[in-house]
Amino acid sequence: MMIALHKRARTTPAVRAEIAASRESVAALARRYNVTEATIRKWRARDDFHDRPHTAHRLQTRLNRVLKIAGMPSAPCL
Repeated sequence: MMIALHKRARTTPAVRAEIAASRESVAALARRYNVTEATIRKWRARDDFHDRPHTAHRLQTRLNRVLKIAGMPSAPCL
């Protein structure tokens, strides 16, 4: 099975599960895995260790509708 990680992920789901199960201090784990203490706290608080999508839940389409009504071309999506 192939794991889909985002480009800057420093941890894998297996490492995240180890972080959540570990009894070591937050500071020690952060040093070991070369991540911030906030990252350690985040993975300890989660039940699921896979990346969450970063796609917007609501797409910004209001401006394009206004431009269409005004007869202007919409801005290109980047």
